[in-house]
Amino acid sequence: MTVAIESPAEIERSPNPVDLHVGARIRMRRKILGVSQEKLAESLGLTFQQVQKYERGANRVSASKLYEIARSLQAPVAYFFEGLADPSEPADGEPRNDHQVHEFLMTPEGLELASLFPRLTRSPVRRRILDLVRSMAEEEA
Repeated sequence: MTVAIESPAEIERSPNPVDLHVGARIRMRRKILGVSQEKLAESLGLTFQQVQKYERGANRVSASKLYEIARSLQAPVAYFFEGLADPSEPADGEPRNDHQVHEFLMTPEGLELASLFPRLTRSPVRRRILDLVRSMAEEEA
């Protein structure tokens, strides 16, 4: 078995986990509002390709552009950082799974599930759904 070690250049090209998270939140908010990439791009004076790159985390969103995106998508700027660890708190040593969350939110099913799941207010129902998904995932592995 060969273990591939990433070179510094490959690590450098990997999107930053914060950029992945912010991009996924932009996509989620845009989809929740039913706004196309083209419409968002037009409101920001960008191409839809640039919006795609932001959403994938391939391009970093500047502070001023994030402010414009927040205004266009009618969300507070803090919305795009919700779910990230607070940088002022000490790290707990737990591995981060930002890439998995980003990949999940980049699928139509994941995005829909992420928007619908919080509407389930009964904790036992949420737990049963989680148990179902967990058992199905274990069968896949």
